[in-house]
Amino acid sequence: MVDISNQPAKMRIATADDVHLIHAGLMTIARHLGAEGKVTATPDDLRRHGFGPQPAFTVLIAEMVGEFAGMCLFFQSFSTWRGQKGAYIQDIVVEPRFRGAGIGVALLRQTAAHVRAEGGTYLRLSVEAKNISAQHFYERMGLAWSGQERIHAAYGEDFEALAGQHESGV
Repeated sequence: MVDISNQPAKMRIATADDVHLIHAGLMTIARHLGAEGKVTATPDDLRRHGFGPQPAFTVLIAEMVGEFAGMCLFFQSFSTWRGQKGAYIQDIVVEPRFRGAGIGVALLRQTAAHVRAEGGTYLRLSVEAKNISAQHFYERMGLAWSGQERIHAAYGEDFEALAGQHESGV
């Protein structure tokens, strides 16, 4: 066990060299939710989509005592109703041994500061319905649950059917 008392977390933006850390963070989330088999992304996928000429996401990494302590993966979004830029947090995780050390709070605050510095005015995220501890954490941090919205998604065969190349859709 690492002594983390009175140790400040160091925050930095991930580079392509961090894809294995990012992937490990995603697997930590999946294990917590009992969904390891649902993760099909590879470190190469993360490298290709996150660190090429048009990065699809940004990752803020937290380190304590020189070790990976957590991360927040997010991407830019735009609210057409507000007419403002913001960000959508796709994944946030704190390594189990660093939980309770303020890493999650620091990651959210630093992500918000980064988004604000880029001209953004809001954060959004979704959380697994069964991840009650995360829901309570987000509410404590001021991210309110929106009962007016529902997330709808199409993946795999459903997405392919929706995107049918030879169908007009009308």
